[in-house]
Amino acid sequence: MPPTDNPLGTFLRDRRMRLDPAVFGLAGGRRRTPGLRREEVAQRANISPTWYTWLEQGRGGAPSADVLERIATGLMLTEPEREHLHILAFGHPPGGAHYQPETVITPRLQAVLDAIPHSPAMIISATWDVIAWNQAAVLLLKDYAELSPKQRNIMRLIFTDSRTKVAQQDWLHVARSLVGSFRADVARAGASAEVSQLVEELCEMSAEFATLWSENEVGGHSEGIKRIHHAEIGPIELDFSSFSVKGRPDLTMMVYTPATPQMAQRIGAFLASR
Repeated sequence: MPPTDNPLGTFLRDRRMRLDPAVFGLAGGRRRTPGLRREEVAQRANISPTWYTWLEQGRGGAPSADVLERIATGLMLTEPEREHLHILAFGHPPGGAHYQPETVITPRLQAVLDAIPHSPAMIISATWDVIAWNQAAVLLLKDYAELSPKQRNIMRLIFTDSRTKVAQQDWLHVARSLVGSFRADVARAGASAEVSQLVEELCEMSAEFATLWSENEVGGHSEGIKRIHHAEIGPIELDFSSFSVKGRPDLTMMVYTPATPQMAQRIGAFLASR
């Protein structure tokens, strides 16, 4: 689904419709649509039903921070969802990063990547373009130098590159998680307008992406486990962690370390042989 002209209202409506009235002790009965009614959310948030309706319809301007917090509580939003709601309402997170379109890093930052010889490491932008990487990333993940700058995008690769797709142990789970994290990251950095064309292209090229994007999920992706099938050494497990780059909060450094000592030994032997 392409981006809407009223992302705040769309997000509010989507989250409202996911709530089960029975959880709040509300009568079930026959409802025209799933979830809570607008007036029920307004009551939980202690605001006017008319004002809440206007928010969903994109009328009346942005709410105050206090009202937004009450709505977030009324909708039982998670922390990533609460932050995303704030971004949609005010255009940026408190003290957050702002998107910078530069795709060049300093030699010192590249040297940091190169100083991690046995773990894939890369720098990605707020729009998830891979702009720098080390040799371990080339040998274990992807040789990004072989791709055009346009194709060096995590979302393009996961949804349109067959080799990347097949390498994932549980592609659908990975894809769903990445879409939610991608939505949150670009909004946090104020880059939603910059990725609108990418989202439209991916919706046209991938039915799976269109479906996942329409679910309007947001989430975090700061650390976890990456499980892939490597063409030469078979299944591998990597713990990944992400770090913001001081002075460039729109950039993120991703580092993938072997998940076990045995995995480290296998990977180390493979890298040493290359």
